[in-house]
Amino acid sequence: MDTPKLMIKKRQTLADQLYGQILEQIVSNTLKQGERLPSEHQIATAFGVSRPVVREALRKLQEDGLVEARRGVGSFVRRRPPEKLIEFANAGSVAGLMRAMEARMTVEHATARMAALRASQKDIARIESKLAELEASMQARTPSVEADYLFHRAIAEASGNHVFTIMLDSTRDAVTQAIDVAQKLTREGSQARIDTVMREHRQILEAIKSGDSEAAGVSMSYHLLQARQRVTDHSSNT
Repeated sequence: MDTPKLMIKKRQTLADQLYGQILEQIVSNTLKQGERLPSEHQIATAFGVSRPVVREALRKLQEDGLVEARRGVGSFVRRRPPEKLIEFANAGSVAGLMRAMEARMTVEHATARMAALRASQKDIARIESKLAELEASMQARTPSVEADYLFHRAIAEASGNHVFTIMLDSTRDAVTQAIDVAQKLTREGSQARIDTVMREHRQILEAIKSGDSEAAGVSMSYHLLQARQRVTDHSSNT
């Protein structure tokens, strides 16, 4: 790992800043896939932070599939994210965006399940309308963050539990930032990638329309898991 040009400043979350610093080196291929990272002590000394901060940053990198720990050996780069990730998002903010996506997998799994059980025809029509707007923007390679967010919000409304809608609205900034990054990466990818993203959305809608709560929950979780992986995996950016 190259010695950083600037020491980490003690503002915001130190672990997230360190996550961003290591992420930048992985994205730039300074730290190559399969390469061993320096020890916790070496990272702490290089960046001027404590070892608990280093452990937290490494834990988040592991959870996001970017780094893997090998017992008794150390931490290694598992995969490299798309190069444009740190162009579309500040490196220090990526950890927070990934936590938002992680939380959505739990909450929106439940909203999709309940929507399948409770959605009215009016609810279905609203979801279909937002999906049509999203699909048109994606095919034009001018993806709409608003349409994507409103598609997921319409599902929350269809759940029949207004608390889910309130929860989604209260985290709107974090959710839309993550959507924006994911959409920009998809826009840069192939037509096949766009088709895959839209197919995932349609599968959620079809499960809700058919009243299959299990399929709706699984389809939503799968879509969000895949979206998270597309953000962090260079090889999926095609």
